[in-house]
Amino acid sequence: MINAVGRDIPEEILEMTGKEVFQGNHYRDGYVYKKDGPYTKCVVNNTQSKLVANIHDVLIKCGIKDGMTLGFHHHFRDGDYIVNMVMEEVHKMGIKDITICASSLGKAHDPIVPYIEDGTITNIQSSGVRGKIGEAISAGKLKGLAIMRSHGGRVRAIESGETRIDIAFIGTPTCDDYGNCRGIGGKSDCGVLSYAMVDGDYADKVVAITDCLVPFPNFPAHISMTKVDYVVVVDAIGDPKKIATGAAKPTTDMRKLMMADYCTQFVINTPYFKEGFSYQTGVGGASIASTISLSKIMEEKNIHMGLGVGGLTKPMCELLDRGLARKLVDTQDFDLDAVNNVRTNPNHFPISAGEYASPMNKGAFVNKLDYVILASLEVDTHFNCNVVVGSDGIITGAQGGHPDTAQGAKCTIVIAPLLQGRIPAICTDVTTVTTPGESVDIVVTDYGVAVNPKRPDLLKALQDADCVPLKTIEELRDIAYSIVGEPEKVQFGDRIVGIIEARDGTVMDVVREVKPFSFRED
Repeated sequence: MINAVGRDIPEEILEMTGKEVFQGNHYRDGYVYKKDGPYTKCVVNNTQSKLVANIHDVLIKCGIKDGMTLGFHHHFRDGDYIVNMVMEEVHKMGIKDITICASSLGKAHDPIVPYIEDGTITNIQSSGVRGKIGEAISAGKLKGLAIMRSHGGRVRAIESGETRIDIAFIGTPTCDDYGNCRGIGGKSDCGVLSYAMVDGDYADKVVAITDCLVPFPNFPAHISMTKVDYVVVVDAIGDPKKIATGAAKPTTDMRKLMMADYCTQFVINTPYFKEGFSYQTGVGGASIASTISLSKIMEEKNIHMGLGVGGLTKPMCELLDRGLARKLVDTQDFDLDAVNNVRTNPNHFPISAGEYASPMNKGAFVNKLDYVILASLEVDTHFNCNVVVGSDGIITGAQGGHPDTAQGAKCTIVIAPLLQGRIPAICTDVTTVTTPGESVDIVVTDYGVAVNPKRPDLLKALQDADCVPLKTIEELRDIAYSIVGEPEKVQFGDRIVGIIEARDGTVMDVVREVKPFSFRED
């Protein structure tokens, strides 16, 4: 069945998953549903201890068995130990057919690939996967499906009961013996626990794992003791050097600096750039450089940001400290400055992933964004974006908040160099659609700027300002192809190894097993 972005979704996938095809951004606006709820074991006896000696014992207490779904968060990023630690014990116990429902998986989790190959793990639900896990899925080694969801989409799936987490494992930098969890403090400080909050609310069993047990009460708690069944103390939950590695720095690359300038010029020449505007940017060099240059103009014109949103870095926190931003709402800290800022600045607020981006609540922060600046592996002539599948067809990225913020913001800016190595980033058709073109307003490249024809208001604003080199998206594609040629399409097999969900749970695209490349015979 052909969906709203022109992708053919096989009927057997729709039957297998019980899903519908993507039918546009606003298809489920006003949809009414009843939220799911967990089974809850009450604690009335005040002499009981929640402390459990080790991971093996807590798995026994939680009733681990074949076919369960286990929840994890990714606030420790490339420094995470929790997923590997738990899955190693699950494997030793001989448990099979586990579904991992993680907010994201990365290179830190390469050690679980053998558990995919031997059937310990048979399904994965995640924002995305990188490293050897992505390679394994793309090679067809996962028995079931990899379901890729945005951050908001994961919350939707859990709250609606589509995904039922049997046991959630929450790595927490500090915790008391009764389960009050904070993302602050300890040797594995990650600042916030936003992605784990939905797990705490909806998982049948919740296990807090910490390497820093602190006196009761560990307040104010990011995840309350009322949600936590057991607490396990281990030697280390993550590598601090890989959780936050100092300040993210703006780029010194001249082409990226040029794109940052184009981006800033766009922002300041649109009608949304006014007192109290809201803004989110990514952590790429060009995005950070754009934030820094924007701050100078804000100071000159005495314009203040009312709200900064998202995963945060030093430049955004400096806006708050300098009084150029009034409030920051935080779902992830990418450097030590952001971690320290959420601890010390009273106008820097942790929020849940649901508050941030869920499409199925009564209003998320993404809906209040004036601007969001995003990156993309590929953008096609329909403005569709691909942020999950590489040019070789291998799963190598994550949706994250890309579809959520792109849909919610008044102005969605995608920054992409015209060429990624020798691969055109602007192309006729992206390998896999993760964010629909109807969500994207402007594409910024080092060879010019393209405005989506559905936004004539933004095009006129840029034409009047004469501040950036305007091109059509087709012109940018043609320039890319003229430099490196039109690339051969990736050769896929018939088997579907993953699906890309739209944030509302409909099917945006499918991911097929990659075939070994062979040259075409003329």
